[in-house]
Amino acid sequence: MEVFVMTTMKRIQYHQYGGPEVMRFEDFEPTRPGPGEVLVRVKAAAANPMDWKIRSGEMKIMTGRKFPRGLGHDFAGVVAEVGDGVTRLGVGDEVLGGASIKAAGAFAEMVVADEKAVVKKPADLSWEEAAAVPIVGLTAFQAMVSTSELHTGQAVFVHGCLGGVGRSAVQLALAHGASVGGSCRGTARQEAHDLGVTPIVDFDFDAMKLAGRFDVVFDTAGTLPIKAARALLKPGGRIIDITPTPAKFVRSALPGPYQVLIAKVSVEDLEAVAQAVGKGILRLPIARTVPLGRAIEALTELERNRTPKGGKLVITTE
Repeated sequence: MEVFVMTTMKRIQYHQYGGPEVMRFEDFEPTRPGPGEVLVRVKAAAANPMDWKIRSGEMKIMTGRKFPRGLGHDFAGVVAEVGDGVTRLGVGDEVLGGASIKAAGAFAEMVVADEKAVVKKPADLSWEEAAAVPIVGLTAFQAMVSTSELHTGQAVFVHGCLGGVGRSAVQLALAHGASVGGSCRGTARQEAHDLGVTPIVDFDFDAMKLAGRFDVVFDTAGTLPIKAARALLKPGGRIIDITPTPAKFVRSALPGPYQVLIAKVSVEDLEAVAQAVGKGILRLPIARTVPLGRAIEALTELERNRTPKGGKLVITTE
């Protein structure tokens, strides 16, 4: 087996939990991939709200207190080395995937990830397009396909239909023969219409005007009142929420249509998402691309101002 010669690399990391000001662009020593892991030379990585929620300490119960910690999860790149027991991927494979919540570290020149969270990149996808896929695509796929088992003739309402997960859910639902309604900013109605969403409503819509019309209500923003979500449902319908809180977990455990969904690592699901992107079924716009050395400023702007809007922020290493 070819072994990658390890050298000092660059990444964005932090030495304590906190706001954007704790991010640093520094040298680090990549670790060797352990059993079931791969070391990937990153070509591109994509930002997600989860990145700054973890960095701020909101998930410290899961991520611990060992520093420095790398930032970022979604990436695309080339496998540089594989750990013991890895058979599905090999050195030189072009891949896309996600670093674990605890390890993170995709905003870097090199990252280690579990083999089960990495799949081969469709040949026609650019590095930037591939990096934009993993978290949002997997979450939408598991909500629309694995959990809801959508089929022709059903109707879905996506609250936040133009966010990364929302946009992915709309496209996957339409591909499975469902009709899709959704909410978005009033200024973005034409964009939602072009995506295939109808009816389209503002975020503060009156749910009673759409009462009983949907088999699935998918709250990607986590801001849809439960009363409104229930009003939208057909009898026997399902409400899916992907922004958990302790109170939401309690509600999810009770009998009824409400469910909190936390995306789970699945090679089969991630491969299905990659194939959907490769076939043009699923497309995620890229709003801005920045080099790794200048990414902290762009990440800070995204977190504080939610700009750029209308697509992903992608970080490149070349």
